[in-house]
Amino acid sequence: MLPWYSLLLAAFAASAQASPVAAADAAGPAITPPPVANLAKRASCTFSGSNGAASASASQKSCATIVLSSVAVPSGTTLDLSDLADGTHVIFEGVTTFGYKEWAGPLLQIEGTDITIECANGGYIDAKGALWWDGEGGSGGKTKPKFFYAHDLTNSVINNFYVLNTPLQAVSINGASGLTITNMTINNQAGDSLGKNTDGFDIGSSSNVIITNSNIYNQDDCVAVNSGTSITVENSVCSGGHGLSIGSVGGRDDNTVDTVTFTNNVVKNSVNGIRIKATEGDTGTIKGVTYSGITLSAISKYGILIEQNYDGGDLDGGTPSSGIPITDLTIKNVAGSGAVASSGYNIVVACGSGACSGWTWSGVTVTGGKTYGSCTNVPSGVSC
Repeated sequence: MLPWYSLLLAAFAASAQASPVAAADAAGPAITPPPVANLAKRASCTFSGSNGAASASASQKSCATIVLSSVAVPSGTTLDLSDLADGTHVIFEGVTTFGYKEWAGPLLQIEGTDITIECANGGYIDAKGALWWDGEGGSGGKTKPKFFYAHDLTNSVINNFYVLNTPLQAVSINGASGLTITNMTINNQAGDSLGKNTDGFDIGSSSNVIITNSNIYNQDDCVAVNSGTSITVENSVCSGGHGLSIGSVGGRDDNTVDTVTFTNNVVKNSVNGIRIKATEGDTGTIKGVTYSGITLSAISKYGILIEQNYDGGDLDGGTPSSGIPITDLTIKNVAGSGAVASSGYNIVVACGSGACSGWTWSGVTVTGGKTYGSCTNVPSGVSC
């Protein structure tokens, strides 16, 4: 005689054969497989010509790889890739160009998570900056577009990226987290006569950003960290501009700079070498900044400039203020023997009362220029 549970199983099997629907109901809800679309790889898409920008923007969500092949972006238009699917690979192939119009820009905008951005071999971006350059930058004259908003990029990479002649600032990094930029070239050398405010990298409200093995030739800050934490700039060359800068800090929504490292960089043929700018009368924080292994040459005005009275121009403010303390600053192994022009100043420190402390200063050789006679509130151990 079969056990009671064997009889029950036999009865259930007979019922299932007689009524599949009833069997399914008895077994519980059926498992639904995932939609086929979620399993399929997204397409690799190539866009080119004068319609390429609009087509790429419209299709960006559906492409795993976006190839921009000799795209000619119409005037007054942003090449907008700000809604990419996670993991998208963006490749600039051939020469990407932009039409002329007086407007604020940006010419290019890319956002997303796990994004890879690069130029193919021989590919580059010509922003046609000479069409806008008039010697006035962002202060007047023609309205000039900013070039690249690298905003809200998370765990992303920009690699082997070459841009020529930006009308105004080149790369704005904002709201980024975990962004690495490697082997990037910003070449605004043609703007030496009329280019102005062509900042290389402006960084704000970002964390864990690394810029490495890059070359920047411009007419303003090579790198300006306005706010953010855990920022590293290393093994790079700055030429023609205003050097490696913190700030200006103050007067923004975010006025905190914390843990920024400049290491093994060259600054040459520039107005300044190392510069920290705290805006007079504002509040904020600058702490944990390190300049290490910096080589200076052909500096026209300031080898090292640290000021807490910035007001739009170097040392043009009043008495240095204390609302933006500069603490835990390290400047070491700065090679600049004979680097500063005879009309310039080797080192300038203009601190507010009690606002500069915990500085480490070692292996700093900056000569060639004049000694600044009006340094204020200089921390102990610091040469000025």
